[in-house]
Amino acid sequence: MPSFEPLPRGFFDRPSHEVAPDLLGRVLVHGGADGSVAVRLTEVEAYGGPGEDPAAHTYRGRTPRNAVMFGPPGHLYVYFTYGMHFCANLVCLPEEHGSAVLLRAGEVVAGIDLARERRSNGTNRPADRDLARGPARLAVTLGLRREHNGLDAIWDGPAGAVPGEPHGGRLSGWPAGSAAVLAGRPPGRSAIRSGPRTGISTAKETPWRFWIEADPTVSPYRAHVPRRRSAAATSVGDAPSS
Repeated sequence: MPSFEPLPRGFFDRPSHEVAPDLLGRVLVHGGADGSVAVRLTEVEAYGGPGEDPAAHTYRGRTPRNAVMFGPPGHLYVYFTYGMHFCANLVCLPEEHGSAVLLRAGEVVAGIDLARERRSNGTNRPADRDLARGPARLAVTLGLRREHNGLDAIWDGPAGAVPGEPHGGRLSGWPAGSAAVLAGRPPGRSAIRSGPRTGISTAKETPWRFWIEADPTVSPYRAHVPRRRSAAATSVGDAPSS
C-alpha cells in the first residue's frame, strides 16, 4: 500500500520540471460532496513560467484566468479546455513565478466504487485502468471542476492525523472540499521515463512529460494535430488527450 503521509509545501517550491518526476507514484486525494477518491499519479507534464515556455498558460504573464499559477505552491490550478473537459495541475515555485505540473494519468488506489460511478455513462463502464487514464478522465475521477481552481492540496491538519487512511478500499473521514498530495509509493528512478509533451503545437520537443514505464494507466502519446478551435477552447498548449 502507498504511504498516506502528506507532502510538505516545500516539495512544490522548485521548478516544475524537477517536481514533475518526483510526483510520480504520489497520491492525490480529493474529498467531494459524494465521497473521496485517491489517485496514484503515473504520468505528468511540466510547464514553465512567463516568457520561458511558450506552451504554458503563463507564457504571456498573469491574467485573471491563470492567477492561481502565480499563487503559493501546492495549490490546484483547474481549467476548462475545448468546451468539454477540466484538467488539473499542481502549482510549483514561490508566488509570482507562474509554473505548474499537469496531472495526466493515474491509478485509483482508494474510492474505486465512487470512481467507477463518476466515470460511467449509464451504459458503459470503463476498465479500471482507464478510470484516470488521461487528464480529463483524471479530473472527473477525482471530482475536480471549476470551483476547485485554487484549492490548497497541502494537508494542514495535525501531524500523524491524516484522515484518509484507506480501509477496505475506502477513504475514511476525509473532509469534503479538501485535497492533499500524499507520499504514495514512488517508483525507482530506473522506471521513470521522459519525452515530448502530448498534443502541443509549440515547444513540442521539450522532454517534460514524465511517466512510469510499463504502467497500464499511462495514456498513449499523441503528437499535435491542428484542429478547429471553438471560442471557448483554452488549454496548456493545445487540448491534452484523454
